[in-house]
Amino acid sequence: MTRRFGAAVLRSYESRFVLEEVALDPAPADGEILVRIAGCGMCRTDLAVRRSAGRSPLPAVLGHEGAGVVVETGGPNTGLSTGDHVVLSFDSCGSCRSCLAAAPAYCDSFASLNLFGGRKENAARYADASGMELAPRWFGQSSFAEYAVVAARNAVRVDPSLPVELLGPLGCGFLTGAGAVFNSFGVLPGDTVIVLGAGAVGLAAVMAAAASGAAIVAVDRHPERLALAERFGAIPVHAESTDLPGLIRQLTDGGARYALDTTASAQLINDALRSLRPTGHLGLVARLHTELSLEPGALDRGRKISHICEGDAVPGLLIPRLTALWQAGRFPFDELIRTYPLADINEAERDCEAGRVVKPVLLP
Repeated sequence: MTRRFGAAVLRSYESRFVLEEVALDPAPADGEILVRIAGCGMCRTDLAVRRSAGRSPLPAVLGHEGAGVVVETGGPNTGLSTGDHVVLSFDSCGSCRSCLAAAPAYCDSFASLNLFGGRKENAARYADASGMELAPRWFGQSSFAEYAVVAARNAVRVDPSLPVELLGPLGCGFLTGAGAVFNSFGVLPGDTVIVLGAGAVGLAAVMAAAASGAAIVAVDRHPERLALAERFGAIPVHAESTDLPGLIRQLTDGGARYALDTTASAQLINDALRSLRPTGHLGLVARLHTELSLEPGALDRGRKISHICEGDAVPGLLIPRLTALWQAGRFPFDELIRTYPLADINEAERDCEAGRVVKPVLLP
């Protein structure tokens, strides 16, 4: 049965989002669920579609930090029931070596499935009111909408007492920052962590490092973001401080054990490497758009650099951990969120790009 509902459609890489009626057909196939979206975070990856050089297909319904309530299940083996509250996360095949090794963020088909409309089976394609076909599900969700059909393996059941409309960013942005600390680094009490960039991912990393008992230095150019980082337990340092590596080494008793870069700034990446103690680890989560030149000696003495995707997370394991920390008052992600009606998606994008909001969440 065709279901018609409102969604924000991006028709070209330069245009504004337009709230339209779309049609979704068919109903959930075996292993899928239909979710009524309660809220969806806006992530910079959504906005990066505009700079994808045509690789991400349009017109499309974007949005990949959705959360809501299951209204229909496809087949008997989804593990979910009507009425369940769920957080949606990224798509993965479930059968490649990475997926079988509990590393779905490194799925062989990650880019195709999430970014380039590559899922062929049960694609659950959208059409607009005129019948024109829209792109396949973005990140397996397309949750800038009132409803979404997703693979059940990419939905995580959560406690129905939680504010489900705010939980969507736990499926990507907050998952990435916290997962880098918990999974990629394995931060322990007494460790030292540098976080470069105090946006949604960086501040989630600050919260996770604080919850782990680490000492934290947060680096950013914006005083209001540094004030947030300080409130969550970090020592704030302006990115343009004189001799930034020397200052950080002084603040971390000779150098940090871990650093997380969310900026893709070549200068800050080199500064971070020079701020690490021997055998220190720098993780990168932002996509680099130019060649990265490392200064001589930056990787000496066992230091290493790696890319981290989706916080090395298994969403079904990390999302419940994050909600439990929130309930305990140790991961106050809700303080980073500003909500907007879905109809105000263009205002949310402008505020996000201008740095006026850390994490917009759109409410259908």
